[in-house]
Amino acid sequence: MRIAVISDVHGNLLALETVLADIEDRSADVVVNLGDLVSGALAPAATTDRLMELGQVTVRGNHERQVLQNPYERLSLSDRLAYDQLTEAHRAWFASLPLTAEIASGVRAFHGSPYDDLVYLLDTVEPDGARPATEEEVTSRLGKYATWPLLLCGHTHLQRQIRLGMGALVVNPGSVGWPAYDDDQPYPHVMESGTPHARYAIVDNASGNWEAELLAVEYDWEAAAKLAESNGRPDVAGQLRTGLAR
Repeated sequence: MRIAVISDVHGNLLALETVLADIEDRSADVVVNLGDLVSGALAPAATTDRLMELGQVTVRGNHERQVLQNPYERLSLSDRLAYDQLTEAHRAWFASLPLTAEIASGVRAFHGSPYDDLVYLLDTVEPDGARPATEEEVTSRLGKYATWPLLLCGHTHLQRQIRLGMGALVVNPGSVGWPAYDDDQPYPHVMESGTPHARYAIVDNASGNWEAELLAVEYDWEAAAKLAESNGRPDVAGQLRTGLAR
């Protein structure tokens, strides 16, 4: 089975279309979307329309939950843009998305962890910043799922993979549409890929074991950055141009 894994599109329709074309060339059997679909600085409504049309296996991210559940005054700028543009049909689709999905036997997809859409699974944030998580930390966060052969997560926007001692392969495909960001929870930190490319992964078991290829593709990130600027987000424009958070 050959699975294309995308995550964290964040309304970047230009990056999404380029990644979809690349996936088409690689002949995936199924495309799995790990959430954080449209909140950002770009094109929430148009991106939602496109994703609904595609009918991919999709799980919800923390931003879908926040747009649906949080009071407007507590929404971030990214979530407010989505909230202001989304229709009732868009909201109903968000509400229908599961926290996790079983893609095939032994293959589980989710946004953060199987239990919490805000958990960094493959990274750990400490007072001095973020670092790759240890195998022990990843195993603890997975709980009962640590024995599954293939686990697909997003949320951090960083491409990573780790094979646990029990044999499970855990893959984060990186972000399709937002290559870097900064956050202040639980401590101030940055997550940055270092280049503006759109990222995703292809995972297959042709060898008898699950193996992942982490991919980066060029797209018109200058056009995306200009759209972010037109939406009053020069901070995001800089991140889209550079893949650096600040």
